[in-house]
Amino acid sequence: MKISPVSTRPAASANVNREETPFEALASICSVLVVGLFILTFLAQNYLIPSGSMENTLLIGDHPVVDQITLAPSASWMPLVKYREPRRGDIVVFFKPVYQPGIDEPDADGTPKYTQLVKRLIGVPGDHIHLRNGVVYVNGVAQPQPKDGIKDAGSSINQVFLDEFPAVPPAGVPGTTESWAVSFSSYIQNGDLVVPPGMYFMMGDNRHNSLDSRFWGFVPRANIIGRPLFNYWSFKAADGQLEQTGIGNKLAWFGHVLVHFFPDTRWKRTLPVFH
Repeated sequence: MKISPVSTRPAASANVNREETPFEALASICSVLVVGLFILTFLAQNYLIPSGSMENTLLIGDHPVVDQITLAPSASWMPLVKYREPRRGDIVVFFKPVYQPGIDEPDADGTPKYTQLVKRLIGVPGDHIHLRNGVVYVNGVAQPQPKDGIKDAGSSINQVFLDEFPAVPPAGVPGTTESWAVSFSSYIQNGDLVVPPGMYFMMGDNRHNSLDSRFWGFVPRANIIGRPLFNYWSFKAADGQLEQTGIGNKLAWFGHVLVHFFPDTRWKRTLPVFH
């Protein structure tokens, strides 16, 4: 069979420079935006840490990227995605199960808004939990202290309640919801708090300064959003500084970031994997 040799001469059209039309440029930009919005909406989303309840695992000013797929309820339309149930020890982002006026910030129109929080998952359904002298016991086994957590107690949180739980009833402790104070005793068995089916018990790594499940109760499975993967940026900020509202405070903070971007960025905290 005769085979014609491949010509080494470039085609004439290869030397023609074709400029991209405005419509094609717009289509390219829209494609990138659609892919980016899909990733940020369904797969991962960036967050900001405004308080110190997870110090020093997560610092004020950390900007973690959160995986919103792994801990999501499994879906048949995404068969290749590996789902799993939340595990004890996971750092978890979730919707707070209650709204507390004066603590949680409402929407612009005053409508109660369920705050998104990040804590460590301490107890899964069926677990027996208690604290003795600040040490967490799960099913009778003392849990290791968070690697970088446990700082000095905050002045606004009852120290005895944080060291002994659930031996001390939460009623009257600042930050405790009335509903949790009423239902609390129904979950106590032999001095332990028992996590009911479909619920999870969360605590901050800096547990001496953390409003968590000890104060407002269990987190339903449906409230769990995902888990932080890594920081894409971390910038030094004081406690409460990132929670200030108002256009003046926002502009002042923006100016502060512009001036101090390089010296106050925590470069060593960029892209670490959270544990």
